[in-house]
Amino acid sequence: MSLRHFEEPYVLPQGSKERFDRDGFVKLPRVLAPEVVSEYEPEITEQVIHRNTMHLPMEERSTYNKAFLQVGNLCQHSVKAKELVFSTRLAKIASELLGVRSVRLYHDQALYKEPGGGITPWHADQYYWPLSSDRACTIWIPLQATPLEMGPVAFAAGSHRFTFGRDLKISDESEARLQEALAQQSFPLVEEPFALGDASFHLGWTFHRASPNRSLSPRGVMTVIYIDAEVMVAEPVNDPQRHDLAIVMPGVEVGQVPDTPLNPVLYSQS
Repeated sequence: MSLRHFEEPYVLPQGSKERFDRDGFVKLPRVLAPEVVSEYEPEITEQVIHRNTMHLPMEERSTYNKAFLQVGNLCQHSVKAKELVFSTRLAKIASELLGVRSVRLYHDQALYKEPGGGITPWHADQYYWPLSSDRACTIWIPLQATPLEMGPVAFAAGSHRFTFGRDLKISDESEARLQEALAQQSFPLVEEPFALGDASFHLGWTFHRASPNRSLSPRGVMTVIYIDAEVMVAEPVNDPQRHDLAIVMPGVEVGQVPDTPLNPVLYSQS
């Protein structure tokens, strides 16, 4: 059932594309069947536990490392994770929201906010991506129902057009400076609970954050980053971008399309 579900098209609710264009994100109901998410959660959680390299006590960690356990490229290590990451259903939604004919995989990563885990500071993902276009987005898939006390992702609506802070990595500095700057611009803060099966999509330049996990359970999330299949690699402007070029798009030169085995096209209009 799960594999078939991953290929079945999802019908975007009316106005979803318009909200995505206006706000830089959209939260969608029942993107995946709840029973499918529950089926895949144990395998993803097992991979995170096995591959996690952060073992310091919470009080000894940096703000970044308090925010979540971060494990990338699960699709390279787990058949079930690959089934989810390569889902045509999800990639088609990304293509429709981005307004492009086809999308390829940038990479996937699991983000687990432990009980007692701290804030995820304000940031924009595309700070980390050496791409020539803003046609890139992330799907945020909670692996359990996620009430506000667990720290679901929160967005500054419309901030994808705000250029201040695009040079800030996730840090105490990004939290402080962006909190002030976004408030001055009166961008609405949208922070909502997620039911099991709900998911959100946000653009690479949309500023977002998450509150601490005040619950007694981990907040498991799986993410997939989709990029326009025709996007080219841009000259990296910081060390994280140089890292991504070497690791995420190995062998690709500036000005080339990252057509590598790690970056396959996941959906293309017929």
